[in-house]
Order: sequence, then C-alpha cells, then structure tokens
Amino acid sequence: MTPAITLEELLAWNHESSEFWKAHLEANPALLGLPCDISGTTNVQEFARHIWGVELVWGQRIAGLPVMDRKDIPAGPLDALFDLHLKAVQIFRTLLDDPTLNWDETMTLKFPWLPPEGLTVSRRKIAGHALFHSQRHWAQLATLVRAAGFPSGFKGDLLFSRALK
Repeated sequence: MTPAITLEELLAWNHESSEFWKAHLEANPALLGLPCDISGTTNVQEFARHIWGVELVWGQRIAGLPVMDRKDIPAGPLDALFDLHLKAVQIFRTLLDDPTLNWDETMTLKFPWLPPEGLTVSRRKIAGHALFHSQRHWAQLATLVRAAGFPSGFKGDLLFSRALK
C-alpha cells in the first residue's frame, strides 16, 4: 500500500470544514457582513460564495458537465451558498465512485492567470486543487474572524480531521 491521502479522504475533510463554517456562520450571522478582501470579495458572505462556488465549478469541469457561469452563482443567503458545496460534493462523490474514470487523464485549461506549464493537468490534480483551495481559504477565514474578535475554534488542520485515522 502506498501511504497516500486519497481524494475520498480530502473530500471528507473538505466537507467537515464546510459543515463547521456553515454552522458557525449561522450561529453568528453578523460575521457574513464582516469586511474581507480575499479573492476579490468585500465581505465574508462573498468569500463563502467564492469558496463554495469554486468547488462546484471545478467539480463540473472535471465531470464534463456544463459549468455554472460566475454571474449565476447566487449571492446568498447562506443556505443557497452551502447548497453549492453540497452539489459539488455530490459531483465529486459520483466521480470517485466511478471505477472506470481515468484520474490521470489530462485536461487543457484556458485561463489567462495560469502559466503555460499549468494549462494541461490531470483530472486528479484539479480535484486536489479544488479541495485544498477550500481548506486554504477556511484557514484564512479563521484568522480573519479571530482578528476581528470572533474566534471560531476552527480546527481545520488535517491532524484534527475525523476523515483520516
């Protein structure tokens, strides 16, 4: 056995974190209006929209589904934003459950912000990127809310996840 962390485990870790933040934001709705300038957002609600919207779009992309246009991603409320995450999780689970899917198959991406060497990548790399993207941003949000006087108690490190033993 290769001592590797699987995409299934990363997806479970990602879902744990998303559930934590949805519950924390529901319990502290004032946080949704907290100023935030990460990834072109102006507040925490827009930041959550970015995180969960990106998950969905990457999932759609690697599944070969029509990709939701950014303007069609809802601005809120929180439940509508979390639904983006739930749809992404369903797509990822469907892909992960498909024994015929070739995760090493490459896809060519067309984004002006990607360097030429990053334009052709495997489906596996895109999935890993999507799941780590969310985790990185949740860590940023934990710092932001703590600095604003609203500590979350977020234990987002993989070490604390129930997704792995």
